[in-house]
Amino acid sequence: MDFILPLANEYAEANSSASDALLREIHAFTQNNHAEPHMISGPLQGNLLSMLSKMIKPKRILEIGTFTGYSAICLAKGLSLDGVLHTIELRKEDGAIAQAYFDRCENAHQIKLHVGNAMELLPVLDEDWDLVFIDADKTGYLNYYGLLIEKVKPGTFFIVDNVLFHGEVLKEKISGKSAKAIASFNAFIREDDRVEKLMLTVRDGLSILLKK
Repeated sequence: MDFILPLANEYAEANSSASDALLREIHAFTQNNHAEPHMISGPLQGNLLSMLSKMIKPKRILEIGTFTGYSAICLAKGLSLDGVLHTIELRKEDGAIAQAYFDRCENAHQIKLHVGNAMELLPVLDEDWDLVFIDADKTGYLNYYGLLIEKVKPGTFFIVDNVLFHGEVLKEKISGKSAKAIASFNAFIREDDRVEKLMLTVRDGLSILLKK
């Protein structure tokens, strides 16, 4: 993520609330043991996810892309007392790692993990979502968004990760299927008048969308 000034990122982390012990453990485990550690949200983005969730106070959160569970635990911190977070992970191995951490977090009873293909599971999860976090395979972003945008109520928030995709979308000629998919997603959202939109240059880029 070095296309965003590393010193500025470090300074921002140092001047933000510290992660709790379980989040620090998940982060360390992922960095030291996972083949794709860059996929974790990390402290600064995790703080932002928690803060946004606490502002919204959602009853129902949908996360597409669990990974090792870091972002779900961050988002769950803002759930209302009767709220539930549903998170979908394609890979069984990552799902098992995440579930072990979910079982130890203070919101354990509010997090429900689903392992499988999101496009197959989303029609089954018939919930009234208040907040949707998309952070899965980049080529699926438009499909996930398209499946959800007409079903969710006005006032529903979407948070979409990796919208800068390591700076690849900033290039004049974009290469790679994931970078091209993100560029297409961003272009689609830019013209979509169903939502208000804000793109933030945090970590690998986050877009916040609000259904009108």
